[in-house]
Order: sequence, then structure tokens, then C-alpha cells
Amino acid sequence: MESSWNSIELGEIIDLFDSRRIPLSSRERQQRQGQYPYYGAQGIIDHIDDFIFEGKYILIAEDGENLNSRKLPLALVADGKFWVNNHAHILRAKPGMADDTFLLHFLNSTDIKPFVTGAAQPKLSQANLRLVPVFLPPLPIQHRIAGILSAYDDLIENSQRRIKILEEMARRLYREWFVYFRFPGQEGCRMVESPLGEIPEGWEVRLLPDCVAINPRVRVPREGIKPFVPMGCLSNDSMLITDIESREGNSGSKFQNGDTLFARITPCLENGKTGYVQFLPGSDSVAFGSTEFIVLRSKSLAPELVYLLARSDEFRGVAIKSMSGATGRQRVQEKCFDDFLVIQPTPILLDAFSAIVRPGFDLIYKLHLEIQNLRRTRDLLLPRLLSGQIDVEALPEPALSEA
Repeated sequence: MESSWNSIELGEIIDLFDSRRIPLSSRERQQRQGQYPYYGAQGIIDHIDDFIFEGKYILIAEDGENLNSRKLPLALVADGKFWVNNHAHILRAKPGMADDTFLLHFLNSTDIKPFVTGAAQPKLSQANLRLVPVFLPPLPIQHRIAGILSAYDDLIENSQRRIKILEEMARRLYREWFVYFRFPGQEGCRMVESPLGEIPEGWEVRLLPDCVAINPRVRVPREGIKPFVPMGCLSNDSMLITDIESREGNSGSKFQNGDTLFARITPCLENGKTGYVQFLPGSDSVAFGSTEFIVLRSKSLAPELVYLLARSDEFRGVAIKSMSGATGRQRVQEKCFDDFLVIQPTPILLDAFSAIVRPGFDLIYKLHLEIQNLRRTRDLLLPRLLSGQIDVEALPEPALSEA
């Protein structure tokens, strides 16, 4: 199959639209806030009130350290109506010569370092971008490769979308039941006065340390390799803890399944970094992580409820107000939680809440594992697909999970 593939310079098979770029200063963007994405070198950095591109394009960074480090994808797709500054090249495959999806994956997997100039400020000029060699198959094969890779990407995106929906459902249910008191059977429940206002009869108002253990004692042996969670493993908007490392020692925060990891340092706290531990193999398994976590563990509340409480604006607001220390390295003072009041529902209602949300938490983690497996499979296939080592006609597309 490789015999029909040709080496060709990228400039021969793309159309570039860099001349249409218009950079705006941060002050100008602030004055023009709106609905349209404003792209920089690595993606969306703002939203403004107008657009200069409409349709589907490939954006590739023109400058920045990511050209060398490749911590993030080099190229991405921008689709719809959007604006681009002068830090990203804008291109499309020439019709009848190349497939956009094929080019996207090629650009994200090829070595471009020989074409990057500048040590202090790496730059991929338009002239050098055009010189990047592409090992190009006939267009029908490009389409087939693009279809296979797109199938993986679609499955990943679908699972990510399901994770987002499941998490939002859990957060809404938490607010409905425990903030607005719209829970099953509330119609016949009498409301009584409490330090937090009216609450359902039979519920209690308690201090947080009576319901939640803050940095509970966990024994993690110093010897042997164990899971380690740096701050970067926590998400700003999801319970998932990703890219977990393995390390020796036990210095840092210590935790087990069912614990919530709450970032205590700026700007991680303000950004929303909070995780729910569910990646350990058993109930007795332990792990350790960054010293900048506050570990929260349920005493009388469900573990899932503790995580959702830690995600609430009220909880985070108290933590943020307590922060002290040097500018840029401020930390939460744990004593701020000593007087924080929480509502303790009845055991029956708490069990009912857990029965609803726990399967969702479990499914989120299962979908996360499926995403990891899809990415590994795609990334193993990618270099072989782009080099012509695999007969794409005989390769099936991945199937959708029934999870």
C-alpha cells in the first residue's frame, strides 16, 4: 500500500488564511465581550462580539513553548463563527488533494522541531510550515483513515459529554434536595426553624467537623511504589482524577476511595480543582498526593454528598475568604471550617440520595476508563495509519460502548 503514497510539502496541499487574522488587545476584548470564540495559539482565550471566520478550519500554533514541549495538541479544529489573533496559522486542505481530518492528525503526530526557530520564543513561521513534509496517500485512503480516527474521536467526545451530563445531574439533585428542600415526600414534611433558617423537621444543623473528617489520619507505608496525585491531576469542573503517577515514599496528603480532594492554594481553589477518589483497587487501598490538598471524608454524610458539598458556592466561598499568605501563594486556613454549618438529613433520605447518585459516580469512572482505552488504541494505531503500515480497508471502526 505504501507504494502509492507520496512525500509532498505541506504548502502544496493547503490553503492558508493568515492574512485575515486580526489581533485584539485584552483591553479591546474586554470592551467587546460577546458570544464568538476568540482563538490564540492553543485554543479559545476569550469571547467577543464579532467574527472574521465562518466554517471549519484547522488552527496550528505559530509561536509559544508548546511548539517544543507538545504538552497540548499542536493543531485543533475551529468550527462555526470565530475570530483568530496572529498567534495561530489558519489553514484548510486543498479540495481534491487532502482531507482536513487526515491533516489534523498528521500535524499532531509529526515532528516539527526542525522547522521551529527561536530559543527564547519558539516560532513556526508560515514559510517553514509550508516546508513540513507529508507522507500522503491517495485521497480515498485519506478519507478512510480520517473516518477511522474520527470514529475514535467521536466515541471519546460522546463519553466526555455523558460524563459532563452525569456530573451536572448529581449537582442539580444535590441543590434540589439539600438547598431548595425539594426532595421526595417534602410535600408532607413540616418546616422548623434552625440557625440556617427553616429546614425539614427531623433534619439537624451541625458543625462541619462533626459530619466530615478534615485531613483524616491515613497510614501510607513509606516503602514501595504507590499512587501519587499531583495538583495537575485534578479537574476544574469534574470529579475525575487523571494522569495519576506512581512514586515511593509517603510525604503529602493521604487518602482512600470515597475521599474528596479539595485544592487549598490559589489559583487552584478559585479555578475549581476538586476531585473524588475512586481509582484505588479496594477499600483498604491508600494513596498520597500534593501537600496542597485538603482531604474531606464523610462521617455521617454520604461520600458523594461531601464531594458535592465541596463543589458548592457556599463551601468554596468560605474557603476563599479564609485564604492568607503571600500574593500568589495564598492558602486556605482549615480552621475556617470549624464554624461552618451543614444540614444533616435523615438517614432514610441520605440512603435514598446515595442510591440515586452513586451509580452515576460509578458510571463516570467507567466512562473515564473507556476514554483512556480508546485514546491508547487510537494513539497506537495513529503512527501505523499515517505511515501506510496498516491496510485500512480491512480495519473495522470502533464500536460504541453499551455503558
